[in-house]
Amino acid sequence: MIRKALVLILSVASLALSGCGQNSAPVSSPAESTVAAESPQTESPAISEVTPEVTPESPATSEVTQAEGTPANDSKETSGSALINAADAAVSYLGPAGTYTEEAAQFFFPETENMMPKGTVDEAIADVVEGKADYAVIPQENTLGGAVTNYVDALIKQKDVYVIGEVILPISQTLMGVPGAKIEDIKTVCSHAQGIKQSETWRKEHLPGVATEEMASTAAAAEYVAQQQDKSIAAIAAPGAAALYGLDILAENVQITDANKTRFYVLAAEEPEGEDFPRAVFVATCEANRIDDIIVEIHESGVELVTIHDRPEGSALGSYYYVIEVESEAGITQEQIDRISGIEEVRLVGRFRSVEKMP
Repeated sequence: MIRKALVLILSVASLALSGCGQNSAPVSSPAESTVAAESPQTESPAISEVTPEVTPESPATSEVTQAEGTPANDSKETSGSALINAADAAVSYLGPAGTYTEEAAQFFFPETENMMPKGTVDEAIADVVEGKADYAVIPQENTLGGAVTNYVDALIKQKDVYVIGEVILPISQTLMGVPGAKIEDIKTVCSHAQGIKQSETWRKEHLPGVATEEMASTAAAAEYVAQQQDKSIAAIAAPGAAALYGLDILAENVQITDANKTRFYVLAAEEPEGEDFPRAVFVATCEANRIDDIIVEIHESGVELVTIHDRPEGSALGSYYYVIEVESEAGITQEQIDRISGIEEVRLVGRFRSVEKMP
C-alpha cells in the first residue's frame, strides 16, 4: 500500500508538471468542468481531471518536419499532412460548415477537398467504420470546458476506430448579427453551450439581461441568425462563420480568456504502426477502487500520465470508463503498448502525434 501511494503521488506530480517547462496546470474538479467544446454535459465525480497546457514546445506537441523544397510557413502553422499521406482522403467531421471542427479538419488535411460535414459525431465516426470516409475529426477537450463528454462517450463505445492524430486549435468566439444590427439591438444570443459558457463574463458586462438560446453548434447558431433576419438575434460563433452566412461581426474575442484552445482527435479504421509516437490513449473499464492499481501499472511501464477522463460505464454505480492518455518524449515503444494493453480491463484506443495551429 505504501508503494502504491508513493507511485500515485509521483504520477500526479508528473501530471501537474507536464506541459511547457515548469508551467503546471491547475487541478480542476469534475464539478468545474461543466461544459465541453461541443457539449453541455458534465463530468462524473469519480476522479479529478488535470489537463496540462499544451504549447508548441511541449512534448505533447510533436514537431513536424517540412518536406524538402516546401517553403517555410511564416505563421508557424504546422500541417498534419506531414504526418499522414492524406492528399486524396475523405474526411468526415462534425458540421455544419463553419464549425471549429471544420477548421481543425482543414488544418490537418490541407490537401484534400473531400470534406464531409455531419450532423453528429456518431455519424462522423460511423462513416469511418463503414468505409465511407478515411478519417473523422471530433472535438475532445477544451481549455475551459474540459472533456467533451458526449463525444468521448461516442469514441468509447466504438471499438472499430483508432485515434491517429490530434489538432490543437485556438478558439476565438465572435458575436455576429444580420447586416445593420447593433449590439444595443440584441435581445437573444444563440450559440452552442460552449460558446454561451465562454462568453458569460463578456455578456454580463455588455449584454446584461439578454436571453440565450442553445444550438447544436456555433455554426448552426450563425446559420439560424442568417435565416431569421432579425436584428434582435445574434450568434456567437467562429469568425469565419460571419462571412459564410452573410453576417456582420458585432464584437470579437468575447470568450473569457485568450488562452482558450480545443483539442480534436483524428480517427481512422486502422491503428498506425511504429514506435515513434509520443502519445497513446487507452480506455480502462473498471470500478473506481481499481483505477489506482491501473495507474501504478501504467507508471511502472515507463510512460508519463497526461490526462484521465471518467465516464459512467452504465451497468452499475461505481463502474466507469476511464480514458487515459500517456506520453513519452522518446516515443512509446511496442513493449510499453503491449504491457499496458495487457492489463485485463484496458484496451488501446490509439497512438498519435499532435499538431497545433498558432493564433
